[in-house]
Formats: sequence, C-alpha cells, structure tokens
Amino acid sequence: MSDKTIFEKIIDRTVPAEILLENEYAIVIKDINPQAPIHVLIIPKHRILRISEVKESESSIISNLFLTAAQFAKENNISDFRLVINNGAQAGETVPHLHIHLLSGRPMGWPPG
Repeated sequence: MSDKTIFEKIIDRTVPAEILLENEYAIVIKDINPQAPIHVLIIPKHRILRISEVKESESSIISNLFLTAAQFAKENNISDFRLVINNGAQAGETVPHLHIHLLSGRPMGWPPG
C-alpha cells in the first residue's frame, strides 16, 4: 500500500475536493459522478482497503464512519437516505480505500443493483 489513493491525496490536501465535513477520523466530500441529487462520500482518514479487510482493531473507525454519515445527514436536514459500501470491482469499487456513499434527494428503488 505504498501508492496513495486519490482519497489519501484529498485528505493530504494535495488534490482539491469540496470537503463538506471533517473530523478526527473522516472527511465527507461531494462525489464527482453523482448518482442522486445528494451524493457524498464518507472517507476514513486511515486507509482500509475495503470492508472485507477491516480488522477488529479498526472497529472504532468503522463506527465513526456511520456516526459521521448520521451527523452529515442531520446537519443538512436529510431524513431519508441510502448508505452504500462497495466491496470489490464486481460490486462497483473503483478506489481501493473503504468509503461510504450517502445518497438522497430522489426515490431509491429496490433492489439497488
């Protein structure tokens, strides 16, 4: 894991992004290819490749991602939203750095894929 991902470069401020929220553990940015009127990414500052590779010692990071998603929704008066985590290329993962998509602003169908 020596090469930095685009998310790590955004966290380092070497690549620009619209950061909407930040705390000790995570940042929230606008998705550059939105799939809904509201589409943001909640990204841990500590790089974890994907959800299937989370270690027990990283459980507080995962917990904080969900708390950050809830905080963002509350601060932006978003009551209905979907959270999505892609794991692997077949599931739509394009950046090898765990992140959560928060989507809102339109009806969401089911099944999602």
